[in-house]
Amino acid sequence: MSEAPGVRETANRLRVAIGAFKRRAQEASAAGELSAPQLTALSRLDRLGPMTTAGLARREQITPQAMGATVASLEKLGLVARTADAADARRSILSLTPEGLAAVRSGRNAMTDKVTAALEESFTDAEIETLADAAPLIERLADLL
Repeated sequence: MSEAPGVRETANRLRVAIGAFKRRAQEASAAGELSAPQLTALSRLDRLGPMTTAGLARREQITPQAMGATVASLEKLGLVARTADAADARRSILSLTPEGLAAVRSGRNAMTDKVTAALEESFTDAEIETLADAAPLIERLADLL
């Protein structure tokens, strides 16, 4: 396997930086807010539409059992609804409730507000533009992992 110079270093720097970003974002969450796995599941349902627990688990690369526990907690909170799959009655399809939609959007907004403030206070316009250009590439990389 041949590597272009710097690819491995870039991969490592991205891994470290994204990990630090995730940890600090989780630490900044107020007590009583939804957990990161709960917000991730809600965000997936918001962006991709209704799907099964197994489908969510595949997207997050975790076991269906682990996703099942997350989904059960979201159902208990009234944020996710389960309906029978018309094509296969053995499967259930998960979708956001109106409360779930509000929760995912408010959760995103709280963190977006924090990131916006950090960008405005500590980054130049050119740096913000660079990050804006990099965001779709980072999203694509995440989807490929």
